[in-house]
Amino acid sequence: MQSLGAINLLPTTSSQHQRIHNLSLFTTHNLKSKSTRLGVRLSAISPKNEGGSVNVASQSAASSTSFLSLLCPLLKFFGGGDPSQGRNDLIEIATSSVSSLARFPWGSRSINDSAKDPVASAPNLQLYEFEACPFCRRVREAMTELDLSAEVYPCPKGSLRHRDFVRKTGGKEQFPFLIDSSTGISLYESGDIVKYLFKQYGNGRGPSVGLLESTVLTGWVPTLLRAGRGMSLWNKAGIEPSQKLQLFSYENNPYARIVGEALCELELPYILQNAGIGSANSDLLFSLAGSREVPYVVDPNTGFQSGDYKAILSYLFTTYSTDNSNVSA
Repeated sequence: MQSLGAINLLPTTSSQHQRIHNLSLFTTHNLKSKSTRLGVRLSAISPKNEGGSVNVASQSAASSTSFLSLLCPLLKFFGGGDPSQGRNDLIEIATSSVSSLARFPWGSRSINDSAKDPVASAPNLQLYEFEACPFCRRVREAMTELDLSAEVYPCPKGSLRHRDFVRKTGGKEQFPFLIDSSTGISLYESGDIVKYLFKQYGNGRGPSVGLLESTVLTGWVPTLLRAGRGMSLWNKAGIEPSQKLQLFSYENNPYARIVGEALCELELPYILQNAGIGSANSDLLFSLAGSREVPYVVDPNTGFQSGDYKAILSYLFTTYSTDNSNVSA
């Protein structure tokens, strides 16, 4: 369990550090170049606003969904394997940490001068999304910065429950999809969702500089580096708990990302308690766990609590598997 400010990639030699550093530079440079070309093509077909200028932040969700549909089989092939089985720690943490560097500083700290008491409450926001989607990631980053809690309903490909709800409620199967029960608002487009959240909960602030625009440049880095983790339903998933789990997290934490992927692959709904740097929820987390580090998972169904991401993975894939005989996460 680590905070972003103290990422430890496990004991490595200087040459291994250099290879990881080179991987970061190579990946970011190449993906920025490719994403820039993608952004040009998308902007050419994006609808214009009333002033006649192209709004890059309001990318066509149909285009992103289509691209992900093409990318998913390739990512699944390279990612491969059973997510419940043992993993190479060095590769897991290295790829997730480079993903965090690519999206830094978004989704790392609370920018709201929150005066709320550090007491867990039922959130008004319901977010339907899947972990690997860069446009869903944009919304989660905004929620971290606004220090918002939300009920999260993962919608992986092959979903047994939540995708059907989105299709019946909103009229189409597109993500992210947000419902705010306090205002009755429901929204699809990630750019529109981010703007709404800042208008409604930002205390006069607008979206952070670069948050909306950066998605087409580096928003794909975590999706690619993590080889599609958090995109598809695990074939042994299916158990739905009677009560939602709680996840204390912030979006750009590399360890929390790995846990979020597992929750998505199991299609487990959970209450997201954002606990970024400066968050009021950090005090709640400290009173609960004796630490402000994330991720931290609480399962009210069994009494399980842990801040060790590997223990969390093992627990989730064992407890919520339809066949836990071969689980060794």
